[in-house]
Amino acid sequence: MGAVRGNQYFNDLNDALLKDVAEQTQLREYQRGDVLLWEDDACDGLFIMEQGSAKIFRLSPQGRQYIVRVLQEGDTFAEVPAFDEGTSPVNVEALELCQVWVIDKHKLHELVMKHPAFAQKVLVNFGTMLRGMVRMVSEMAFYQVTHRLARLIDTELLQDKSSNWTQEQLAARLGTVREVVARSLKELERSGAIKMEDRRIQILDRKIFEQWIQPT
Repeated sequence: MGAVRGNQYFNDLNDALLKDVAEQTQLREYQRGDVLLWEDDACDGLFIMEQGSAKIFRLSPQGRQYIVRVLQEGDTFAEVPAFDEGTSPVNVEALELCQVWVIDKHKLHELVMKHPAFAQKVLVNFGTMLRGMVRMVSEMAFYQVTHRLARLIDTELLQDKSSNWTQEQLAARLGTVREVVARSLKELERSGAIKMEDRRIQILDRKIFEQWIQPT
């Protein structure tokens, strides 16, 4: 019940409701490379990452991968098909051994109908996700790859000291190709903003780096 109690959707429920939700929850395990969800798959519940990490991605008609988000422990996903009863709009693949709690979607629908506070929390979280997607679309529309790469480095790579992303992975996250990422990294290096060493990125001059993050 601990995974449910600490989750953003359920942390305000009383013990009786939490116990009821926990009884409609199952633990699943996935190996690295396993697909948790395929695009257009039916989805049977809301997923909570108990252990491990996974990537949410889309594929272009040409087969190029775009990583929408990297999931970490405690993250919730598959909200859209769980609540609207449609199919999954994305693919989800395990990046390592994953343990995932899945809460039955029928229990979720019951909570929405019977508990307005829970329904309000669902709306708030959907609003947060929508704002995040609008921000991502805006960045792709208004910022060049080098600027978007700098922002990605600042918000995610520097926060996770264990990260060691390849150029292919960076390209997939930015919706571009490896060659463009390589040129952008060189551009950041030439400007004096960063230094690349053993595929690790170090900030050399924070002021210059900030100019790439927030271009005028």
